Amino acid sequence: MFDVMFLRELLISWVHFLQLFLEMISVVCVIIGLIKTSMVFIQLKSGRTARYCFGDWLATALEFQLAADILATTVDPDLDSLIKLAIIAVIRTFLNYFLIKELEHQPTQGK
Repeated sequence: MFDVMFLRELLISWVHFLQLFLEMISVVCVIIGLIKTSMVFIQLKSGRTARYCFGDWLATALEFQLAADILATTVDPDLDSLIKLAIIAVIRTFLNYFLIKELEHQPTQGK
């Protein structure tokens, strides 16, 4: 028979590792977004285009952050984790909604 406590501890260890990994990816997304946005701003001198670029990277970073928080909440569902998860989900949803709305109204280049 498998030792249930051992399996639970193993699962918790893996979840904490994956959570850290996803949070690191989130930070990398913000850094890459900052670099790419700076390049776009320097090349095009367009703050609006740069804002779209950075917003897209922030939305991606929030997706990874949300995934990390979902994992953490599955193994340790305390009130603080649930509140943090809800706040990140709301921020991500609003950011994506308004980013999509702005991209729909973004003038195409060359017109």
